[in-house]
Amino acid sequence: MSMYDKNISKEKLASLEFAEEQRQAEWTHPSFALQLFHGNPDWSLIHPFPRQSEAEKKEGDELLKKFEDFLRQNLDPNEVDKTGIIPEHVMKGLGELGGFAIKIPKEYGGLGQGQTNYNRIMHLVSSYCGSTAVLMSAHQSIGVPQPLKLFGTDEQKKKYFPMFAKGAVSAFALTEPTAGSDPRQMLTTATPIEDGKFFLINGEKLWCTNGPAADVIVVMAVTPPKIKKGKEIKQITAFIVDTNSPGFEVVQRCRFMGLNGIQNGLLRFKDLKVPRENIILGEGEGLKLALTTLNTGRLTLPAASVGISKWCLYVSREWSSQRKQWGANIGEHESVALKLGYMASHTFAMDAMTWITAAMADDKSKDIRIEAAIAKYFCTFHAWIIVDETLQIRGGQGYETHDSLKSRGMESWPVERVLRDVRINLIIEGTTEIMHLFIAREALDPYLSKVIPLMSPKTNIFKKLGIVFGMGLGYFKLWLPNLTQVDEIDETLTEHMVYVQDVSKRLGREIFHNMTRYQKKLESHQAILNRIVDIGTELFAMATTCSYADMLMKEDKDKEGALELADLFCKAARKRIDAAFDENSNNFDKESIAVSKQVLSGKLKWMETEIMT
Repeated sequence: MSMYDKNISKEKLASLEFAEEQRQAEWTHPSFALQLFHGNPDWSLIHPFPRQSEAEKKEGDELLKKFEDFLRQNLDPNEVDKTGIIPEHVMKGLGELGGFAIKIPKEYGGLGQGQTNYNRIMHLVSSYCGSTAVLMSAHQSIGVPQPLKLFGTDEQKKKYFPMFAKGAVSAFALTEPTAGSDPRQMLTTATPIEDGKFFLINGEKLWCTNGPAADVIVVMAVTPPKIKKGKEIKQITAFIVDTNSPGFEVVQRCRFMGLNGIQNGLLRFKDLKVPRENIILGEGEGLKLALTTLNTGRLTLPAASVGISKWCLYVSREWSSQRKQWGANIGEHESVALKLGYMASHTFAMDAMTWITAAMADDKSKDIRIEAAIAKYFCTFHAWIIVDETLQIRGGQGYETHDSLKSRGMESWPVERVLRDVRINLIIEGTTEIMHLFIAREALDPYLSKVIPLMSPKTNIFKKLGIVFGMGLGYFKLWLPNLTQVDEIDETLTEHMVYVQDVSKRLGREIFHNMTRYQKKLESHQAILNRIVDIGTELFAMATTCSYADMLMKEDKDKEGALELADLFCKAARKRIDAAFDENSNNFDKESIAVSKQVLSGKLKWMETEIMT
């Protein structure tokens, strides 16, 4: 029985059910974020805040110093922006530093680092050159190294890992000209030949970052379908493709609003022959591989967002202290001061979220699919606002290019370049809209696992009564007071953590009410789901920020202001949470949708007159 509303189109229903088939269904490890959506957060999962071991931190410190020294001496990010080229000697130098093998085990020649030190390096590089950060991230977060680490055979690892340790670059090819977030529309095929010993790949892949310059690519392709319960099921399989193979063609290098130095393009495969041994995970398991890889791959974006936001905080502080207007530094004017407060407190929250999710990935005892998606969504969203506010604080000099400022002898912080570079982060590795849907689906999973059998005619009456009783008991618990407390923590942080616990129960009730009201049709009420996700996101941000502040206050006493930063952020988050709850019951969604239909139907074309198109 489908979990989706039968009133939606057959095409959309088929795509949703196809995606549902590929998702990870089991929750074998605990998830703090999942618990937040259901009123029972387990603070032991995030408190005390995890810290690196001294040995691991020291190794990370040394690597950061090497990368910083190399980049400062060899790479001009503004030149990369102008020319669209990351110089060959920089590519070679990064390879020699192990920049393309950061997480590859040392036994294969890699640096053997975990997610935390990898994120620290990406945090650093992102604050300096967005194009270089994307080069390294696309290769290691979703390119060949990560799928091989998770699912590769010993033979595949022995062949490819040493290549990356020597500087080879990889890419991940999923998107097509007609297939983006809906993989069921994928047209690239891999046809078995020679009794299935080989496959011929034919098709095109679009927006493949690193693709035009890659040595190796993970290619998703459609393999022969399987029949399940009399129904044909589309199969997507992941292949490792060497780009020096006959039949591989770079059709076009794409150009974008920012990140001018990235190699991203349209790739074509024409009868490209690959052996069966180049399949990763298994035939028909490609989309599962992609979704699992993205759970960890998304964690680079929070780290990059924090690095960029800290750079913006530096620029804004320096400029606000230098620039005088009406007899005072602009930072002393309330309008700018409020921006600085927002930037500092939200960068602090992003920092907390980045390092706790990285620690969870290294720990491997927690399910991070919701945490990673929340971190990606939250950090990229606020980083964009922070960069925009930085440009506003800088005024005309923020809008002016680096070279123009430099030629006039002015402080040439490249804010306009950073603004252009950072915008893509709200789109790549899952748009903000897709993140909302993904988080909502995973957060609703405990409810759906009960609702689907409850609505199925195949479930006997006694089992249905048991499900109803269990759901009723669960709902009753959402009204009980919280008894869990975090000991030995500042009273200001305690107040916010109590709020998180109380509102977590309220959120659980909100989900229950909407599930009861809309049942399967809830999937089509995206505005409601978006606000539910936003509330859960803010709660997770508050919880991790309080835990982070508590750790800094106890162990890094030289870092002044942690309490004030956490308090300010939590107050802002609480205001947004209250507004989201109110908007879920008091909104004008219907009116907005009605107007959108008028736009799409062409009834409002009269608004588009006297323009040039």
